[in-house]
Amino acid sequence: MAAGSESRLQLIHRHIRAFPDFPNTGILFRDICPILKDPAALTAVIDLFEEHVRKNYKQVDLIVGLDARGFLFGPLLAQRLCVGFVLVRKKGKLPGATVSVAYNLEYGKAEAEIQEDAVAPGQKVLIIDDLLATGGTLYAACELMKKQQAEVLGCMVVIELKELNGFERLKPHSVFSLVKY
Repeated sequence: MAAGSESRLQLIHRHIRAFPDFPNTGILFRDICPILKDPAALTAVIDLFEEHVRKNYKQVDLIVGLDARGFLFGPLLAQRLCVGFVLVRKKGKLPGATVSVAYNLEYGKAEAEIQEDAVAPGQKVLIIDDLLATGGTLYAACELMKKQQAEVLGCMVVIELKELNGFERLKPHSVFSLVKY
């Protein structure tokens, strides 16, 4: 990575706080709130995502953001790329006709949904979120895109928790992570 990219990654890394035993005992929570509070750190995140997309993808039609922290980074990136932004929400949060998919969480089940007309067949999409842990939510988003007949170019996250192997669940889709723990 170029020197400028490396210094931006260091800035991002310095703005991620760790909270032991949150929300449950034994979990080390990685908090992105300091990134959002610091304009330089937030700009660094979006700069690095933008560089990755421009270098690796000739055409992107939409950025698809996951509820809720993907909503923080996705619109900023979409604006930079001059493409649209689409929401993937928890079931029951979107008006109108929706398409949904059920998926497993570490401690239960959930459903994600998208508005039926949000993504057209054949559109090229990148999916964005703040964190990749076990991959359940990102996998559900990929499945929603499959239902919509969209082409998932890849997934992008600020933080990846490598020991949980979430990237394995997302194969064959690629995962771009800024910071790995």
